[in-house]
Amino acid sequence: MNIFSKDKVKKADLIVDAIYEGSERGELKNEPISTLLGVGNSGGFRPKKFAKKSGAESNYSHVGLFTTLDDIDWPDSLDVATGSFVYYGDNKTPGNEIHSAPGNKLLRQTFSLIHNSETRASVPPFFIFQRFRTDKSARAVQFKGLAIPGGNGLSETNDLVAVWRSSGKQRFQNYLANFTILDEAKISREWIDSLIAGKPNASVEPRNFRLWKQSGTIRPLISPPTTVVRTLDQQTPKTARDSNILELIHKSFSKNPFEFEKFAAWLFQMHDSKVSIDEITRNTVDGGKDARGRYSLGLKSDPIYLDFALEAKCYSPKKSVGVKETSRLISRIKHRQFGVLVTTSAVARQAYSEIREDQHPILIISGADIVEILKDKGMSTVTDVRRLIENKNYLMT
Repeated sequence: MNIFSKDKVKKADLIVDAIYEGSERGELKNEPISTLLGVGNSGGFRPKKFAKKSGAESNYSHVGLFTTLDDIDWPDSLDVATGSFVYYGDNKTPGNEIHSAPGNKLLRQTFSLIHNSETRASVPPFFIFQRFRTDKSARAVQFKGLAIPGGNGLSETNDLVAVWRSSGKQRFQNYLANFTILDEAKISREWIDSLIAGKPNASVEPRNFRLWKQSGTIRPLISPPTTVVRTLDQQTPKTARDSNILELIHKSFSKNPFEFEKFAAWLFQMHDSKVSIDEITRNTVDGGKDARGRYSLGLKSDPIYLDFALEAKCYSPKKSVGVKETSRLISRIKHRQFGVLVTTSAVARQAYSEIREDQHPILIISGADIVEILKDKGMSTVTDVRRLIENKNYLMT
């Protein structure tokens, strides 16, 4: 792993996934992001304003974004396979209007510029950093990439979204912002220094950042995974809170697997707006139910549809789904384009390997995935999920 020590950070290029160390004792004066970018030394948003108003639509030369990627209530996320990065704004407590937070003002201004060719050129580059810890520094960070607001396939109505959250009995809004990490392995120190000086040097500007500003073309940093078979641990919730949510779901439906089929179908449809559930039909062989539906592709005015079959298994998180169960789903998709398996547990390695090695088109939603989907839709606590289940808000009309 490429690690830049504290004394080398100031002159270092930014390299994707490289580590940049701060002081050993964690003092803010040697915080690495501020040293690298000439920005503030705390907070999630680290913008650098132009010294003088340049006449550009944006007031900022560049922005550092810091994330831990482990905030349970505000789950920032990076999909390294697609380059998609989701970042939540900074209005995270009740009692404030959404734009009272400085970071949210920045998001509103920036995202308003990206869909217009005349204003897109003024959008500042975003540098994404994740918290890291090394033997020598408690304040080290890892550079995740150069990002631009928005993404391929995202419109003006869904690249920046105001979402509701609640704390106690108080409700409030925050932004969910979609970014894309660009295909740039290294960002030169020369360009960074020109940004810090407020005089961006176009001759050393990253090629794909320039391409996006000029034409709107997005070339994401795509990293297909080399490991396509997830372990049981990777399919299982990592925190006590997430485990409690999954345990609640299992206990709520373990005595009524038919009801879990409805929940699983609703979950998949909620996860992706292109999913339509056509029917949930009782299966007489094992007492379960099949869900059948369609996935929309193409233009809204002239779509095509892929048929799928969905099967749900309300198993104890300690019991894995085996070859017998996955083979049953594989046999069902002979007349359909793909299958979906939703389970409160995980898929055993042998069954998972056979699906991937034989290239069966099966989408696996494991226990950890169920929890992440619910959290992404604002249900991040046991109380939220209990209310969902008790009120049967998962039933589709």
